[in-house]
Amino acid sequence: MPDVSAGPSARQVELLEAAYRYVLAHGLTDLSLRPLARSIGSSTRVLTYLFGSKDGLVRALLARARISELDLLAGLESELPRQVTSDDSRLEQTAELLWTWLSAPEHRSLLTLWLEAYSRSLVEPGGSWAGFARATVTDWLDVLARAQPGHIRDTDEGRAQRTRVLALLRGALLDLLATGDIDRTGAAVTPLFDSRT
Repeated sequence: MPDVSAGPSARQVELLEAAYRYVLAHGLTDLSLRPLARSIGSSTRVLTYLFGSKDGLVRALLARARISELDLLAGLESELPRQVTSDDSRLEQTAELLWTWLSAPEHRSLLTLWLEAYSRSLVEPGGSWAGFARATVTDWLDVLARAQPGHIRDTDEGRAQRTRVLALLRGALLDLLATGDIDRTGAAVTPLFDSRT
């Protein structure tokens, strides 16, 4: 196995990116190393050497998916105006930007992969998926917390408020992924944005 203390090699990064594109198209649940390796121009031996095992590769792919998620969240936060007109408007603007991104057709494959990993981390909490669901909930709640005014953020109501927003967004996303009905799911989410001044 390669020395990982120096960080991943250029070949490891290249194969991870190729494997990530592959799982965006094909999913992770029935991932088999042989067709993956063939598709990305490698071999099962090389993948096993670079990632230690199939589980090691899955963990690396989940870490890569989380990087995409964190980049998304950072990008959305950078789009928010610094000045807001009411205590709730920044949270509402954040929720609206999140929904706009979540409901965009070009993000379906990433979000389907996210849902697959989220579900598997609940079903197999000790496997290579361990902690993925909890980490993603924490990531999204942190973004919503930063959108709240300081005097609300650390209160019980502040925690409940951002949990409600996340629950509605996540529920609408699951429904959208299942049905493709953007109009109905969007109509369910828009009350989050309607009270903005």
